[in-house]
Amino acid sequence: MTVLIKIIQVIISLGLLIILHEGGHFLFAKLFKTRVNKFYLFFDWKFSLFSTYMPWFRKLFGKEPVPKKEDGSYEYRGTEYGIGWIPLGGYVQIDGMIDETQDKDKLSQDPQPWEFRQKKPWQRLLIMLGGVLMNFIVAFFIYAMVLYAWGKSYVSPQDMTYGLKFNSEAKALGFQDGDIIISADGTSFESWQPACLRTLSTAHTATVLRCGKQTEVSLPGDLNLLEMLDEPRFADALMPMCVDSVVPGTPAEEIGLKKGSRITRLNGKDIKDFNDLSQQLAMMRSTSTDENVSDSISLALRKVRVTIAEGDSIREAEALLTPELTFGFVNKSPEYKTTTKEYGFFESIPAGISFGWKQLTNYVSDLKYIFTKKGAKSVGGFITIGNIFPGVWDWQSFWMLTALLSIMLGVVNVLPIPALDGGHALFCIYEIVTGRKPSDTFLQRAQYVGFFILLGLLIFANLNDILRLFGII
Repeated sequence: MTVLIKIIQVIISLGLLIILHEGGHFLFAKLFKTRVNKFYLFFDWKFSLFSTYMPWFRKLFGKEPVPKKEDGSYEYRGTEYGIGWIPLGGYVQIDGMIDETQDKDKLSQDPQPWEFRQKKPWQRLLIMLGGVLMNFIVAFFIYAMVLYAWGKSYVSPQDMTYGLKFNSEAKALGFQDGDIIISADGTSFESWQPACLRTLSTAHTATVLRCGKQTEVSLPGDLNLLEMLDEPRFADALMPMCVDSVVPGTPAEEIGLKKGSRITRLNGKDIKDFNDLSQQLAMMRSTSTDENVSDSISLALRKVRVTIAEGDSIREAEALLTPELTFGFVNKSPEYKTTTKEYGFFESIPAGISFGWKQLTNYVSDLKYIFTKKGAKSVGGFITIGNIFPGVWDWQSFWMLTALLSIMLGVVNVLPIPALDGGHALFCIYEIVTGRKPSDTFLQRAQYVGFFILLGLLIFANLNDILRLFGII
């Protein structure tokens, strides 16, 4: 059921964003009286699942020139709307635009006034950027409406009484477990979340609360964000070790864990908090997936010795962990004070735009990590997208993730790669600056090159998903 809920969310979210993205191209094309032959969700190679014409929609956008063949047997009926069977995106077929949707014979004919190639360069530029602009507008609008509907709930750093847990790199810089980071280079943190690590990565000074007093910690200003996000993270919310509930039929039940139990040692190593336990299990998983580890050794890794504290009593036990190396219990989360900020309708709009702009700039800034070995391994396809959605339906999470995907879709599409909107826009800008239009032959060849680049990236991203699924990377 969890997987099904994730799949449904991905289909609805991406389907909506694809329609809106292509709708941006469609609206600008109609604004400049450019014919749109097709508007499709998903690709319809050879056949489509559904297609229709909407005469009333044509009337809404005004009449267009209606050419006929020499025998008068054909008349333009308007845009064909449909759903294809290949769920890898969508498209609008703009008449006279040199891309993979066009008929070569059609492009060899003399251009007509309603065709894309006959429009002014700045008009073609806006048509090509229409989808990206729509993505950003949609993201900002969603963020604004989420703030209006739910407000913003967060735990102030000052209310995190247990503070943060730091890895060895952070401790070497001067942080201590239990510290509460309240600002970096003068930028205050409204709440602690992994995104705060981005600010810390370029900061030179962090201000922390330590035993109720403010202390300064010096930072180098050039920390690697991807390494900071690796487990164990540079800094994470400290979670005291305390069992909240036990899943029936799991190793946790077999060794008698119950509400209030605490694991204080694992295989002879001290467990001070739930973070320590999670890190130890993560290291064991890393060892178990090593290709040089035999099945018999992997089975041995599942056998662990634990020390359990329950009130004043302490006892020892042996457990055979699940194949995923888990105990099967839910840890109790700290009950921190939650602050909720509510927004009126007109307040939510600038707040949503501000939040969306921050998400956009952060995502663009993070693109540089793709060109590193670790960053390349982090690239993912459809499985990665599916995994960011929760396993239970939550409208607030759904809309926040949809807004983030809209920003990602917009940024990726504006990259200057032929076959993407950014590639087409680049050629339009070249024409505007130089006054010379690239030849149709050049544009067609560039389109093929771009198509194969995109195909390679698609295969690479989804191959990463498969390798992660089998624990290879």
